[in-house]
Amino acid sequence: MLILNKIADIRRWVREKRMKGLQVGLVPTMGSLHEGHLSLVRAARQENDLVVMSIFVNPLQFGPQEDYATYPRDLARDACLAEEAGADVIFAPEVEEMYPYYPQYTTVEVAQITKRLCGAARPGHFTGVATVVTKLFQIVLPDKAYFGQKDYQQVQVIKRMVADLNFPIAIRMVPITRESDGLAMSSRNTYLSPEERQEALCLSASLRICQALFAKGERNAACLLEAMRERIKQEPAAVIDYLEIDDATTLEPLAVIERPVVVALAVKIGKTRLLDNILLNTETETEAVAETEVVAETEAKVKIKAESDGHKDV
Repeated sequence: MLILNKIADIRRWVREKRMKGLQVGLVPTMGSLHEGHLSLVRAARQENDLVVMSIFVNPLQFGPQEDYATYPRDLARDACLAEEAGADVIFAPEVEEMYPYYPQYTTVEVAQITKRLCGAARPGHFTGVATVVTKLFQIVLPDKAYFGQKDYQQVQVIKRMVADLNFPIAIRMVPITRESDGLAMSSRNTYLSPEERQEALCLSASLRICQALFAKGERNAACLLEAMRERIKQEPAAVIDYLEIDDATTLEPLAVIERPVVVALAVKIGKTRLLDNILLNTETETEAVAETEVVAETEAKVKIKAESDGHKDV
C-alpha cells in the first residue's frame, strides 16, 4: 500500500496515472476505518481505475468541546484495511501540510442548508467539512468522490458545494452499513460502554417503527416523529438532539410526506452523539411491514434475554 503525506507527491502520482487515461475515485475519511468506510472503497473500485483514500483528522470540523484530541488514529491498521478493500494509495497529510498557516486559514461556507440539524448543534462544523473537501478535490482532482449516507446532511452540503462552485466531480452516496443488530456503523461506536451499546439500538429501532407506519399509509410527520420519540425515550441514557422528517434535497422540515424525504436523528447515548437516517419515498416503499415487525419483536426478545442474564451486551 502506497502512503503519501505531501500534497506535491499525491498530485504527481495522480497526474502520472491520468496521463495514461485512467479515472480516479476519491474516498475522503478521517481514518479509524470500519466496514462503512470500506463499502465506499469497494463502490469506488467498481467505478474507477484507481482509488485514492484520504485519511486526515480535520481540526476545522471539531468544536472546542469535541473529541479532536482523542479521536482514534491508527494509520497502519487503516492502511491494511484500505488495501484489502481495493484502495491504491492513501493520502495522509499532517495538519501543517493541509493548513500551513494554521490556525489562520481560508474557509468555504455553504449557506442555508448548513443552518439546521447537525449544523445547528455544531456551529462551524460544515464550514470545516466544506473547506477540507474543497482542498482534497483541488489536490486529488478526482472524477468521482464517495460519501456515506449516515452523514446525510454532509452529503447534501457537498453536493450543493460541487454544484455551486462548478466542480467537475460526480458525488456518490453509498447506503448505510449496519451491524447485524441494526446499529449504524460509526467510528464513535467504540466510545460506547456495553450497556450504552445496547441502548444505542433505539436509533435504528425508531427508524424501523417510522418505516412500518409509513408502509401502512401514515403520512403525517408529527405522528411518525412522536412514535419514534416514544421508542427512544425508553432508554435511560438516550437524549435526543434532533429528530426530523425533511425534504430529501433541501432539508426543510415537512408536515406531510408528499415527496421523497429523509428521516434523520441525532441522539446522545451517554456522552456519545450518534447519527442515523432512512430515506422514504411515497412511490417506493423499501421495507415490508411484516418484516419490520418481526425484526422489532426479535430485538425485544434479545434485550429481555440479555437483561435476564444480568447484562445488556449482545
